[in-house]
Amino acid sequence: MSWLRGLAGTLLGVLLAMNSAAASSRFDQSALAGLEEAVASAIRRGDVPGAVVHIECQGQVYTKAYGQRSVKPRREPMTVDTVFDLASLTKIVATTPLLLRLVERGQVSLDAHVRTYLAEFTGHGKEAITVRQLLTHSSGLAPGIPSAEFVPRSYDDVIAWICRCRPPADPGSGTVYSDLNYHLLGEIVRRVSGEELDRLARREIWEPLGMTETGWLPGTALRPRIAPTEEVDGVVLRGEVHDPTSRRAGGLTAHAGLFGTAADLAKFARVLVNGGPPLLQRRTVAEMIVTQSPPGLEPERGLGWEIRPAFDRTVNEPPPGTHCAYGHTGWTGTSIWIDPPRQLFVILLTNRNHPSGGDAKPLRRKVATLATEAARPVWAVRNGIDVLAEENFAPLAGLRVGLITNHTGTSRDGDSSIDLLAKAPGVKLVSLFSPEHGIRGDLDQEKIASEIDERTGLPIHSLYGETRQPLPEQLAGLDALVFDIQDAGCRFYTYVSTMGLAMEAAAKQKLRFFVLDRVNPIGGVHLDGPVEVSAPRFTSFHAVPIRHGMTAGELAQMFVAERGLDLDLTVVPLRNWSRALTFDETGLKWTNPSPNLRNITEATLYPGIGFLEFLQLSVGRGTAAPFEQVGAPWLNGNALAAALRDVRIPGLSAAPVTFRPESSVFSGETCHGVKLTVTNRHTLRPMDAGLVIARYLAAHHTDEAKVAEKLDFLLCHPATADALRRGQSVDEIRALWEPELQAFARRRAPFLLYPQ
Repeated sequence: MSWLRGLAGTLLGVLLAMNSAAASSRFDQSALAGLEEAVASAIRRGDVPGAVVHIECQGQVYTKAYGQRSVKPRREPMTVDTVFDLASLTKIVATTPLLLRLVERGQVSLDAHVRTYLAEFTGHGKEAITVRQLLTHSSGLAPGIPSAEFVPRSYDDVIAWICRCRPPADPGSGTVYSDLNYHLLGEIVRRVSGEELDRLARREIWEPLGMTETGWLPGTALRPRIAPTEEVDGVVLRGEVHDPTSRRAGGLTAHAGLFGTAADLAKFARVLVNGGPPLLQRRTVAEMIVTQSPPGLEPERGLGWEIRPAFDRTVNEPPPGTHCAYGHTGWTGTSIWIDPPRQLFVILLTNRNHPSGGDAKPLRRKVATLATEAARPVWAVRNGIDVLAEENFAPLAGLRVGLITNHTGTSRDGDSSIDLLAKAPGVKLVSLFSPEHGIRGDLDQEKIASEIDERTGLPIHSLYGETRQPLPEQLAGLDALVFDIQDAGCRFYTYVSTMGLAMEAAAKQKLRFFVLDRVNPIGGVHLDGPVEVSAPRFTSFHAVPIRHGMTAGELAQMFVAERGLDLDLTVVPLRNWSRALTFDETGLKWTNPSPNLRNITEATLYPGIGFLEFLQLSVGRGTAAPFEQVGAPWLNGNALAAALRDVRIPGLSAAPVTFRPESSVFSGETCHGVKLTVTNRHTLRPMDAGLVIARYLAAHHTDEAKVAEKLDFLLCHPATADALRRGQSVDEIRALWEPELQAFARRRAPFLLYPQ
């Protein structure tokens, strides 16, 4: 029989291996190795007895079980189908979606007072608490029921105690995570729907999503796969909820008590990543996962979920202004985090309090960070040139091509677009065209001469010299022009003007035109600044706002439609980019698009500070921090910093500074001014900073700064320039733009290629 036992052992090992790990080859294997070591180290330290990790990104899946699910009274290996006490994940997997479904049906209002649904919830100022404040943990209620004060014996005891309790804080005065909030939300769901939570959740959430192993009060069939938790009074809890209040209330509560597997949670998260239906309407999900808690309170809360900067690379803390992810944790060591723009979610399930304690917090951070890094090959953005190469350059097959590019025209692997097209099968690269700053991007504010490319021997025709548009003789013999340059996302940045002028020339010569699209480095969500109304010029090719939120490919489509161009246009689109992502969140390597845009901070500030350039003012050119500081020899930096602080611009701080530019305006002179620090890119409206500075200059230094002559040169909006000279407030000036921005948002909608 020993052979039978050996065979059984072998089969068991194979089954466990099949059940414990599945890794997509598209994940970065070195990052996965780091993740696996992080989990193994946590197990060795005794932080957790075991864990299940599930990572999913754009259909690519990694799932693995580690360590033991039980160490007492006997050892059992962890498997990926282990059933966990999900603890507070109950709040967001069951209670929150059930409540929001009632909101969608008009049966509950988020801004209604709780007593609208629970009449007995009165006294001690509780009448002012709203349903939204329960969801955002800003109700002022205590974190839980103090065991020294009251020990409930039933579910009804719990609800009755909360309805008569005295909140320790006023509603809206702070954010305090509270189980009491969710007891009340669950009771609202129960009373309004007329059903118990388990039956309602099974019918409306779990069965439609195929979550077959999720629920309260798990039966005996699941018991062998349940991860035990803490030892209480000499008994290891297994299949019985760990949370003491939930246990005393019978185990069916809105704040805790749910059991489930990683596979079921993945089904739930997958629906949210894909937009919401059939779980919730898309607009409900959009509202649920943005900050709903009162301004200035930390941590930020959505409806039920915690909102936080997305994890990235191997940093301990994400950089300020990183796009937001959302998630939740559970006391037993469970967590789920979702990064919508990357279509990425990370599930970590542990029973960290088995048999007597542990700490999953350090592991959560490491797993989320390393999971994001592991998924980078999946979510990382691919430029148009990368997509073209993946298609073996088929769209250009048989064509004689002129390439408009510079040093930013590279693949994600760093290969020059010039070299790639020169070697592309079936493509004849005939000539090159260079924009402002030259083919290598190292010339600043100079005319660019035509030359010969040393590597390919091809002619380079300058589009920033005697002419800014390709000449007919330069286009002779071509079948198509290809545009591949990284734009800055700002109206007066001239690369898009070069594209537009080249499109006009191509249309006249009946050439095809290809745009190899690239990301808008400052994101594609926010619109800011006035829409150009002055006569078009090279720094304002088309009527768009200063911050237009479009890619070059999207703008090209707009140019064709709105300028009536008879042009055969093809946009080779990006892959994996969504509008919420800024450049540093794409996985692409930053290349300075011009000598004075050296990082994402400067690019973010550029729309607001760049429009001041034609004033007699240093915007930091010739220093180590262009567009991060402004100044002049006659400026009072303390006073200007105070003016900026008085406006309280979200995402920005300002401090006095002294600097000496080595070139450009005030070269070699000592300048006094302000240093601008971006604290949150996604909340900052950089135009606010520019408006405050311009208004200050108009009020105190109108002659020295040449405000009367130069203020409107890049604004291209006389009404704004006049309002600044009159000293109107930022809000009053913004009111001038609002109808224009709304109209532009409608104009651009048909040309957008990428999701929010």
